[in-house]
Amino acid sequence: MADQPQSIGVILLNLGGPERLADVEPFLYNLFSDRQIIRLGPAFLQKPIAWMIAKRRAPKSQKAYALIGGGSPLKSLTLQQGAALEKELGKVGRFKVAMAMRYWQPFAHETLQQLAARHISRIIALTLYPHYSKATTGSSLDDLRHAAASFNGFFDITEIVAWPEQPDYIQCLADSIAAGMRQFETDNVQLVYSAHSLPVQFIDEGDPYLDDMNKTIAAVEKITGIKGHLCFQSRSGPVEWLSPSTPDMLEQLAGQGAKNVLMVPISFVSDHVETLYEIDIQYRELAEELGMTLQRTDSLNVNPRFIAGLQKLVESAARQKKWLT
Repeated sequence: MADQPQSIGVILLNLGGPERLADVEPFLYNLFSDRQIIRLGPAFLQKPIAWMIAKRRAPKSQKAYALIGGGSPLKSLTLQQGAALEKELGKVGRFKVAMAMRYWQPFAHETLQQLAARHISRIIALTLYPHYSKATTGSSLDDLRHAAASFNGFFDITEIVAWPEQPDYIQCLADSIAAGMRQFETDNVQLVYSAHSLPVQFIDEGDPYLDDMNKTIAAVEKITGIKGHLCFQSRSGPVEWLSPSTPDMLEQLAGQGAKNVLMVPISFVSDHVETLYEIDIQYRELAEELGMTLQRTDSLNVNPRFIAGLQKLVESAARQKKWLT
């Protein structure tokens, strides 16, 4: 039975990830085809160059995904987050939570088709990136708007574009840091916030990503009282990226005599290749080589307080639109 017309759709926006090793190359092609995150020559050469890069990088990426179970858990985790969020939202109204991935299935158009089939026209687009960047939330929202345009004005979409200081999110991070610190038998632990990197040019052009990140860290440090170091992972390509890189930060701390590091994946709310492979395998091995012990805070995933924070964001947006009374 179709939902009643007064139902509100919620679309969780995220990057997406290959679910099988065979998906890695087409996923990389989709990623590098997006001119909003990387410009590969003139526009007409973007896709041919993206195809060549994907072909070249796929074998190395497949090895990484093989080490974390053969694929990304991002879709599965987002489904779980959506189910938990829908249950919470059910306490205040009629909601249907779906998801749209930017570079892998389900794509925005098919998600909108499913909602249209259920007569759901009022949509709240909720980014799962706490910190806004045109390369992440911006690209996902543009993709969603483009897909919605083909439905001839059927959808009324409101957007939640960033939430760097959402209180439940902040408290979850603070709690995870406290739990992480308890893994060590000493107070002599360096706290490191590792965020996904971004070309410096984006910041120079006004992208608020770094400002949003610093808002989050300041809010967390008010609770924990622990000062941390911010660094950046997952850079690729011959442009200037935000610094220091996470490997450089680890080397710097080792050079200062640090022995214990607690790493917080600050820009990621779900486990995926950047946490499970880059941090848990690559950076942990690097830390060991440098004579340090590295632990990571748990990702938020389906933490009930995190889900409650998302519920508050959605409920607030719905009330502002007067979709809830």
